[in-house]
Amino acid sequence: MQTVDVLVVGAGLAGLHTARLLARRELKVMVVDGRRSLSTGIRTTGIFVRRTLDDFDLPEHLLGPGVRDVLLYPPSRRAPIRLTSQRDEYRVADMAGIYDHARRAAESAGAQVLLGVRYVAASRGMVRLAGAEPVRAGFIVGADGARSRVARDLGLDVNRSFLVGAEIVHPVASGATPPAFHCVLDPRVAPGYLGWVIDDGRSAHVGVAGHPDAMPAGIRHALDVFAADAPGRVAPAGPVTRRGGLIPVGGVLRRLACPAGLLVGDAAGAVSPLTAGGLDPCLRMSDLAAEVTAAYLRTGDARLLSRYDGGALRTRFRGRLLLRRLFAGIRSPAAAEAAVGALRSRAGRALAARILFGDGSFPDVGPRLPATAIDRPRR
Repeated sequence: MQTVDVLVVGAGLAGLHTARLLARRELKVMVVDGRRSLSTGIRTTGIFVRRTLDDFDLPEHLLGPGVRDVLLYPPSRRAPIRLTSQRDEYRVADMAGIYDHARRAAESAGAQVLLGVRYVAASRGMVRLAGAEPVRAGFIVGADGARSRVARDLGLDVNRSFLVGAEIVHPVASGATPPAFHCVLDPRVAPGYLGWVIDDGRSAHVGVAGHPDAMPAGIRHALDVFAADAPGRVAPAGPVTRRGGLIPVGGVLRRLACPAGLLVGDAAGAVSPLTAGGLDPCLRMSDLAAEVTAAYLRTGDARLLSRYDGGALRTRFRGRLLLRRLFAGIRSPAAAEAAVGALRSRAGRALAARILFGDGSFPDVGPRLPATAIDRPRR
């Protein structure tokens, strides 16, 4: 039976990033994921915001052109509000490439990554796996998504508030349209959230997300209805793929760690409750998770786990959680038209720009580690 210091369950960005940081600290790390290929089961649009691009070393060749223009539409799709930044605010990544890059970086640091191996259960440090022999792990990192089985097995908190999202992705003709991010507030197709089209001149992502209980015909039907006349959408210049999944929007969970393990990424609720963005939070919280885990395993002092306290983090989300509740309460086209109308004022435009272009979507969670998030693999 193999023994490891840390077993990371889930080979998404949060899991691979945490594994790399821990392996760099000379811990024996294993990552398992039930997928046989990291290019399957992608559940994120892959939009990286400026703050992430500034703070983390992401591979340039896997990022699309910068997007500076955002257009906000009411349900009628008439007279959108255009907001333009002086800087590149968004870049859409090739997420299959990002995952592969992160896997190679984790392996170069010394982590063992096993695909096609599914987590089954854990008890007293013994972890049962499907597709591999059991493993004895000194610590478990749950990076296994919004409905984390690791969280339940360790007695940690679980997500209870979700949006469901789906999108279609396809290449576009180069130079056909200037890069832009189109956001449509229409509760008929995206109750409690948005429909979107982001076109960076290379690829287009057309999607919707909303509260599942307000989508009686299902998310796929809502996406098809929206995509039929989505503003800013251009004809595909290649194959069309679909992706989607649950988005936790209840804020960071309170109980994130115990002496047996901790949670990162969607499993930890590390998603902005207002914008539903999860890539920046997963990197920031994984930095802190790796630091806390390494310190705890080095010293055996369980008091160090209190640094990874979701309750303390939630106090920084009060305003965002309030805005999420207000956003979720927009359930009629008339209310959505009025909400967009309110954003046409100077104060409204300033608020929208602060949300879309500001640095405060997800707060800092602690001191950064010296290493950057995704380094090039060592030669």
